Amino acid sequence: MRLSLRVPRAACLLGLTALTSCDLAPTYHPTTLVLPASYQGSGPFTLARPQDQLPRGPWWEAFDDSALNSLERQLEGNNPDLEADAEIYTQARDLAGEARSGLFPQISAQGMLSENKESAHRLFRIGETGPNEEASNQIDADATWEPDFWSRIRNQTKLAKENAQQSAALFAGAKLSLETELASDYVALRGLDSEHAVYTQSIALYKTALSITTMRLSDKIASGLDVARAQNQLAAAEAQDTATIGSRAVLQHAIAVLIGANPSSFTLPFAADARVSVPVTPVGVPSELLQRRPDIAAAERTMAAANAAIGIARAAFYPDIQLSALAGFEDSGFGLASLSNSLWAVGASAILPLFEGGLRKAQLQQSWSQFAQTSDSYRSTVLTAFQQVEDGLSLTGTLATQSRQ
Repeated sequence: MRLSLRVPRAACLLGLTALTSCDLAPTYHPTTLVLPASYQGSGPFTLARPQDQLPRGPWWEAFDDSALNSLERQLEGNNPDLEADAEIYTQARDLAGEARSGLFPQISAQGMLSENKESAHRLFRIGETGPNEEASNQIDADATWEPDFWSRIRNQTKLAKENAQQSAALFAGAKLSLETELASDYVALRGLDSEHAVYTQSIALYKTALSITTMRLSDKIASGLDVARAQNQLAAAEAQDTATIGSRAVLQHAIAVLIGANPSSFTLPFAADARVSVPVTPVGVPSELLQRRPDIAAAERTMAAANAAIGIARAAFYPDIQLSALAGFEDSGFGLASLSNSLWAVGASAILPLFEGGLRKAQLQQSWSQFAQTSDSYRSTVLTAFQQVEDGLSLTGTLATQSRQ
């Protein structure tokens, strides 16, 4: 008799375990791409492994410029766009925790004290001696739990977690983009400083040449055309120098915004002898760059989240089951702890869609289409990353030559 009671219990436990382990999301396989044998712009190709979670470090120190190092540190601590992106990541992480909470029972407690009075002429009053006024005091605890038979909640948790990872990658990408923009603006500004120094020297020489030509004209050994030509040469150099100063001011304002400073009060002194060293690109950097690119990581996490969304759409075809329990005490006075004043209730509910005009099927087809879209976007992101690495290698190869020239 004992054996006959234990077997059904064991069977029920096995059945519940099997149901709660039923994951309706397809097995996730990231898109596989055909990789090249080598890079065109630099040395041998090294197979990259995803390592976007590793810190990228102060890469701008390769330019060996103390002013640039200081500006980059200010950007990390003061840029408002970067701080806003960090809050977006924080919110995405909190949403993942919110989705995960659905896996556990939800327990709450409440207490209520009330004094109630009804009209003596109320409708359907029973008896003439019953009280019109009475207190009602109640304390109870409520528990609800939704067994995750079809892994809907787990896939929602997985989706939110992958969205948070995508948000982290987007934050890292935004940070890297701002750092790159600051370095680019700074190098361009120092280039304009060098141009201004050249124009300053040229203007001084053109003024001397104009003075000499004017003296020659007074001695009638030069023509008025020579003087006009010297004046035009000086004016052209002064106009180009003015345009250079204006372009430098625009870059200075952009740098101020990037580091979170007010453009009206921020200045970068002119540096006529500024020298930004051209960094040497080691052979393994292209592959390391690809495997640590946050945009590729974000595209891959988006694809993984879309895969989990398919499991959520599939689970909508099955019953939504919820268990609930309530226990507490109720009394018109303060004798709440008496067993006779106790109350309890247990129950279960199940909702199964029967006819919705193809709604669930359309949602499932949409989730498959979204997964295909994210897969195509991932492929495009990887190809664009290879393009940008090749562009960088090609341009860096000519940058040292340009600097010498």
